[in-house]
Amino acid sequence: MALHRLGSVTIGVPDVGAVAAYYEEFGLTREGDGWLSTTDGGRQLRLVPAPTRRLAGLSIGADDPDDVRSVESRLRALGLAVEVTDSRVAAIEPVTGVRVEVAVSPRVAQPEVAATPYNGPGRADRGTGRAPGILREGRVRPRRLGHVVMGSVDQEASRRFFTEGIGLKISDEVPGVASFMRCSTDHHNVLVSGAPVNFVHHTSWQVDDVDEIGRGATAMLAGHPERHVWGLGRHHVGSNFFWYLKDPAGNFAEYYSDMDCVVDDALWKPEVWDGAKSLFSWGPPPPPSFVEPDDLAALMAGAHSPR
Repeated sequence: MALHRLGSVTIGVPDVGAVAAYYEEFGLTREGDGWLSTTDGGRQLRLVPAPTRRLAGLSIGADDPDDVRSVESRLRALGLAVEVTDSRVAAIEPVTGVRVEVAVSPRVAQPEVAATPYNGPGRADRGTGRAPGILREGRVRPRRLGHVVMGSVDQEASRRFFTEGIGLKISDEVPGVASFMRCSTDHHNVLVSGAPVNFVHHTSWQVDDVDEIGRGATAMLAGHPERHVWGLGRHHVGSNFFWYLKDPAGNFAEYYSDMDCVVDDALWKPEVWDGAKSLFSWGPPPPPSFVEPDDLAALMAGAHSPR
């Protein structure tokens, strides 16, 4: 596919310093000008000042200028204003106000990590040694940004912007509720769900395996039980292991591993799911605050207050 990665997200928060410190502890590396980076994806999270938490922008990678021109043409066909150069095009998603940019950029070249060996019935794949997961001592470092999930007051219109305008492909859907969309071989890079207010639900960060999810979440919760949101579990749609935590602004951040990979579009069949089945295959049931974050009422009030 001409689009090949979710490059970065920009999130507005009231206290940039506190949120940046959280994501450093989460395993990202702080750079200049509000940026934080992953080990494989580079600068992938930018924090900017804002009165309330919000998704301000996201960037998607394209292979060459022809891809940029194709996106420009589709956006103009939707009647949208665009900013364009030879190597990038940007437009405002009209419902959520998120600035979406498609820019020519190199593909992420992730070094291959050997599969974690597991013992099982009739096999001792890891031999007589102890499990590698219990021997790890270093800090968990996310390898790259996987996806971002946003709430939209007009889910269908936002979906149309990303599919008909930007060119994302649908992987799976919960009709009228959520669209799982991809701009890479990941099952989803952008998910738009219906909501009573436009907001950012969570960002998701790839780690090596389920042990890294557990180690990362355990470290983040030490002394901070209020950060826990939901986990450990495995999603049904997307198949990934997950654990969700909450940053000081109220945004959720997910450690994930083992996401479905769409290596051949012709071999992947998008399916339609009901809401409950889409959330998880196993694990604790999602708390009400996962579906409707605790600050949703405040965000709604802010969205309707005089400016």
